[in-house]
Amino acid sequence: MKTYFIAFLLMITAISYAHDGENFVASDMLKSMQPGDKAAIVMVYFGSTHDDTRALTIDALTREVRAAYPKLEVREAYTSRIVRRRLRDRGIETSAPLEVLKQLKADGFTHLVIQSANIIEGVEMEALRREVASIADDFKEIRIGTPLLYMPEDYAAVISALAPAPADGAADVWVGHGSYDPATAQYAMLGYMLAAEGRARCFVTTIEGYPTFDDLRAKLKQSGVRSVTLRPFMFVAGEHAKNDIATDLKQSLEQEGYRVNVLSEGLGQSDAIRKLYLAHIRFALNHRMFDILSKKKHYETNDRD
Repeated sequence: MKTYFIAFLLMITAISYAHDGENFVASDMLKSMQPGDKAAIVMVYFGSTHDDTRALTIDALTREVRAAYPKLEVREAYTSRIVRRRLRDRGIETSAPLEVLKQLKADGFTHLVIQSANIIEGVEMEALRREVASIADDFKEIRIGTPLLYMPEDYAAVISALAPAPADGAADVWVGHGSYDPATAQYAMLGYMLAAEGRARCFVTTIEGYPTFDDLRAKLKQSGVRSVTLRPFMFVAGEHAKNDIATDLKQSLEQEGYRVNVLSEGLGQSDAIRKLYLAHIRFALNHRMFDILSKKKHYETNDRD
């Protein structure tokens, strides 16, 4: 266990350097600030109406970010309008990302790091980046941290954190939300890397994308296992975990003759996963993403193909 923990910490450290020279350049945001500047971290979540999983995931990560950066302001935003409305009806006030950014501007903040709890670089991240771009000129600098899975090093760290070998004759199935656009290929990449790293009985499927249930069924049949543990590959174990996974997917596999167990825990309940998000915040504080046009101009100047 001690060896595993040390290896995992080394992997997190590697993430802090793996992006250098690729899409990022080393740049300490806090050291660049001038007298009178104020910095904040904005934690962006889809949100959840389920109090139990929210406390174990969203609240837990925000609490750890505040502990890690006691001198910085840390605020939360929820992207789901439905979640915000349902929580408001219960007397729980939450804010959309743009509302939080506008309030930070009014409060005199000049430098922001925005870290989303998104799993992949998909439509939710695209929407967030567009919203931030619409207000970016109101601040001296805004940096957006990468989602949980971004570079290959991130996938390796997640696998190291979450994929102990299943028991003999059993399989673990990680169930992601999925996406209707090409971003769903990132789940297939996770499945590929699981297999490449020797996790032969760890599979990935999605609710609304690729890999599909039919893909999963074929892999389970080929593996010869008869026992399956379903694991939500989502930050919170909310509606999808409790309905689509614990009910619909479980029943579908039981009809195929499998013994099915459901691990109803969101990724945010994992100490190791929360450490990865903290590593992404630390990386964002110390690195600036290359603008693609600036990067192309740099290549032209240096005669690089």
